[in-house]
Amino acid sequence: LTERQANLFVCSRLIPHVVANIHVVVVGSTEIRMAALLQLPGYEEERLQRVAEQLPCREVQTGMLLSLMGQPHQYSYPSIFIYGHRASGKSHVMHVLLKELELPHATVSCVECVSVALLFEQVLLSFFGCDAASLLPRSASLSDFVRIYRQQCSQSPAKQTRYIVMEKAELLRDTDANLLPALLRLQELVEDNVTIILLSEIVWDKFRPNTGCFEPLLLHFPDYSKGELQKILSQDRPPSYSDEFYSSYINILLGVFYSVCRDLRELRHLAALNFSKFCEPLEEGKVKETDTHKLWRNIEPHLKKAMQTVYLREVSSVQWEQMQQMEEKENGALRGLSAHTHVELPYYSKFLLIAAYLASYNPARTDKRFFLKHHGKIKKTNFLKKNEKTSNHLLGPKPFPLDRLLAIFYSVVDSRVAPTASIFSQISSLVTLQLLTQVSHDDQLDAPKYKCAVSMDFICAISRTVNFEIVKYLYDFL
Repeated sequence: LTERQANLFVCSRLIPHVVANIHVVVVGSTEIRMAALLQLPGYEEERLQRVAEQLPCREVQTGMLLSLMGQPHQYSYPSIFIYGHRASGKSHVMHVLLKELELPHATVSCVECVSVALLFEQVLLSFFGCDAASLLPRSASLSDFVRIYRQQCSQSPAKQTRYIVMEKAELLRDTDANLLPALLRLQELVEDNVTIILLSEIVWDKFRPNTGCFEPLLLHFPDYSKGELQKILSQDRPPSYSDEFYSSYINILLGVFYSVCRDLRELRHLAALNFSKFCEPLEEGKVKETDTHKLWRNIEPHLKKAMQTVYLREVSSVQWEQMQQMEEKENGALRGLSAHTHVELPYYSKFLLIAAYLASYNPARTDKRFFLKHHGKIKKTNFLKKNEKTSNHLLGPKPFPLDRLLAIFYSVVDSRVAPTASIFSQISSLVTLQLLTQVSHDDQLDAPKYKCAVSMDFICAISRTVNFEIVKYLYDFL
């Protein structure tokens, strides 16, 4: 088929088919979608019903995609380009369709396939088995792949359309210039009923090669609306709670996070992370399920704290719960610390700040005692002098040179760190944040001196986030 004939062929097939029958019940001014029955000749209604049940709020896109794919035994369009933002259901819809309808397919992640040879090998392995994949040479080219594919097709011709799904397809732009145009017309090259489906987060206009290529059919997956997110997230309800109770929790969650995050996966993670805190007053018998106002007042500070970690995933769900329990046991001073203490500093900056605190409040000659393995037996009384009986914490922080800071840092950090420019830039950032104070002159570049400007409570909170017991390394607490 030529490109024009193929376009006319697909358009003629789209007109007579019903994409989806969506039964709608109108309550006041609210429309509630009750069920979506996908209809397409060549597929069992029971399978299509299972597909519709697993793809809530994506009935229209699923129906359009099924119409583009056509019946299993028909020749499909050579290439389809599906685009939309992250977590808009592209991969999930494709996975459910191919699995439930039992269509022959190969799913390729362009992130995992670091070379073109791996991509070709995965496609041949999915369609024809290990023997076909082993025929590829070590540095396989596109011509090798096409030749082996055509050989295997002659031995086992396709009874149904074969689908090659390319996830994160925008990475194909960084490969050989002839790879993407060849994949878009692979059906013509291998003379087989095969369709390439590209899944991407960017639009086709930014994807199209400058040299031109075969134009795929475009299908857009829009972001989920707030009502659609409410419906999808409400399906994750634990069996021990009522639908109304969990739905009210999701409504509160979306009221806080929807303006800053519309990523379904991230919202699902946040919902699972904070639900136990939402249920605490209910489990303690302090409130009823219908008392939404009291439940909201209890969960509000925790949701605000969680908002500062959206997309970061610096801690797992278990670690987050442990941090919440530790905060409840802290005294009033520690409880007043903001979430900035826990999450805003980079990993190595936390250790740099810990090292700076130790350098400010420990005498320099005690470094050997704390940071050398074979220092011998040294008693604290050997260091004490008449003028040193006062606690260093009462005297305040003392200045220290840069080389001492780095020496302590490399001793306390739990992994090997190369002395790169990144470490020095993080020291400058700590000075900018006023967590460290530079006490030497700006023109003293060879040996700058600093002082730590944070409190004991602050550094203890920082130390807990990296599982470092700073009290064991402080001279005043021996």
